[in-house]
Amino acid sequence: MSAPEKGRRRSAAGSPGFLRRSQPRHGEKVIKVLLVAASLVSVATTIGIVIALIPPSMEFFRHVSFGEFISGTEWSPLFKPPHFGVLPLVGGTLMVTLIALLVAVPLGLGAAVYLSEYADPRLRSVFKPVLEVLAGIPTVVYGFFALKAITPLLKDIWPAGDGPQVFNALAAGFVMGVMIIPTIASLAEDSMSAVPHGLRDGAYALGSSRMQVSTRVVFPAALSGIVAAIVLGISRAVGETMIVAIAAGGRPNLSFNPLEGMQTMTAFIAAAGIGDLPTGSIGYQTIFAVGALLFVMTLVMNLLSIRLVRKYREVYE
Repeated sequence: MSAPEKGRRRSAAGSPGFLRRSQPRHGEKVIKVLLVAASLVSVATTIGIVIALIPPSMEFFRHVSFGEFISGTEWSPLFKPPHFGVLPLVGGTLMVTLIALLVAVPLGLGAAVYLSEYADPRLRSVFKPVLEVLAGIPTVVYGFFALKAITPLLKDIWPAGDGPQVFNALAAGFVMGVMIIPTIASLAEDSMSAVPHGLRDGAYALGSSRMQVSTRVVFPAALSGIVAAIVLGISRAVGETMIVAIAAGGRPNLSFNPLEGMQTMTAFIAAAGIGDLPTGSIGYQTIFAVGALLFVMTLVMNLLSIRLVRKYREVYE
């Protein structure tokens, strides 16, 4: 073997980067197993929900046609004669959710822009945790706040004779919007903060103002995360129970007037699932049919959000 080859081997063997067989890292294997188990638990839970919903729902649709269920405008499954049109429940759910979004999206995105682009680090470290405290308040507290504070306030400021009813969708939707502000604001702010500072610096170098940088540079670059935040807020609003059960009322009402009382899908499930219905009866099976429809609505919404996130996602090197 020539001297240069021996030197190269000696230098390679003695170099810090020389690859040697490391000791087995059992801790990483344990962590990997735990992470896989956590993922499988989430998947198994979803599968379990589907399995629990399908048999009672199929039994329900043996007695009630799907067309009557999905297009009927009267919902009174416990009266004689019973009616199984779910549109009043769907309409109440969409009405309350729409009002909540009209409150939460502007305020949540405004708070996110302020925290990301305007607030100094010290103020952000105080203001963001305080904002997120709203997410920890029990929803039953929000419900009583809507019933005892927001509804009387609406009656005071509304013209005489045209005020809201005791139970109404407007108060429930407004308070629900306040509840989901932290969800939208926190996730949107995290997405905006992840935008590279080089984009901001380039825009400022071209003479852009802070508002122009926020709305024309940072906001479009973080659009995928903002969409995900809004969809998560919608999912929470659609699945909320206590606020609508307390403040919106328990009367199925297909109406476009938010001043009237309405019943949402989750509120019906909560009211009907107390335990007064005999197991196996058609009234008992309505719980699973409405739950299955709510599950499908949420699933479709999440699939659309995933498509939007992938479409507008920005990848930076």
